[in-house]
Amino acid sequence: MVKIGKLELGEFPLLLAPMEDVSDPPFRAVCKQNGADLMYTEFISSEGLIRDAAKSVQKLDIFDYERPIGIQIFGNEIESMREAAAIAEEAGPDILDINYGCPVHKVACKGAGAGILLDIDKMVSMTAEIVKAVKIPVTVKTRLGWSHDTIRIVEVAERLQDVGIQAISIHARTRQQMYKGEADWSYLNLVKDNPRLKIPVFGNGDIDSPEKAAEYKAKYNVDGMMIGRASIGYPWIFNEIKHYLATGEKLLAPDLNERLAVAKKHLDFSVEWKGDKLGILEMRRHYTNYFRGMPNFKSFRTQMVTAETYEQVLEIMEQVSEVYADYEF
Repeated sequence: MVKIGKLELGEFPLLLAPMEDVSDPPFRAVCKQNGADLMYTEFISSEGLIRDAAKSVQKLDIFDYERPIGIQIFGNEIESMREAAAIAEEAGPDILDINYGCPVHKVACKGAGAGILLDIDKMVSMTAEIVKAVKIPVTVKTRLGWSHDTIRIVEVAERLQDVGIQAISIHARTRQQMYKGEADWSYLNLVKDNPRLKIPVFGNGDIDSPEKAAEYKAKYNVDGMMIGRASIGYPWIFNEIKHYLATGEKLLAPDLNERLAVAKKHLDFSVEWKGDKLGILEMRRHYTNYFRGMPNFKSFRTQMVTAETYEQVLEIMEQVSEVYADYEF
């Protein structure tokens, strides 16, 4: 049984990665219904929380059916991160996660996210202060290092454990790689082989099929996996991986009716939570994956990502249902 503090997550938990502009409550809802064991919010700016910025505060919204749920924060100032951690804890999450992995320029080059991998001592000090500031378990998501020449992930994991974190998720790329090239999970083996490390280690990066999940589980000895991009528009991946790990057999891909039903459920929650305009706008990034692989779908996709009203989107979905009634995935 994998545990984070007293939180029991099962034998090999599958985590939904925190993804900016993706891991909002509507998306988390469909992932939870399709097998995600632990989910995290989008990352939240510590400075935004302290200033009570509307966008940052809205990201604190969590719902009981999502549990266990973690709130993730990022920043480059220790005192601001302490204050933000306390604010996040008041929202009632099960876990507080620290983002030490975001590679985008506007975050990393200000010393936050993966940028802190250039100053491991500060990373450890900041983590220690955050652990002291809250009563709930603290976890960390990070990368292997800033660059290939600066990888110190075995040391980093151990030092963060020693100041109190209760699990670590490692994206098996460096910051310089961004999302390019192949993730190198061999470093996760080195982390797990450290006899001093007792906390769970979750692997992240390139898990996009049940077969790859099974291969990496056998090969790299991680305690669970965190799935990000492969879940966008395809929340079924969690249950598909679980079924394959348990039986060695692949589940049938969701048929068109199921894809339409889940896409509509996602859309409904998006509109309910964000309002008509923003809810419809921010659903657009998901449609390509919900209907990936369907032939001659470009015109429908174009209509979906330009539709401006809820009724228009539903009408397009109805047309898709009729045109592709006999299509098999």
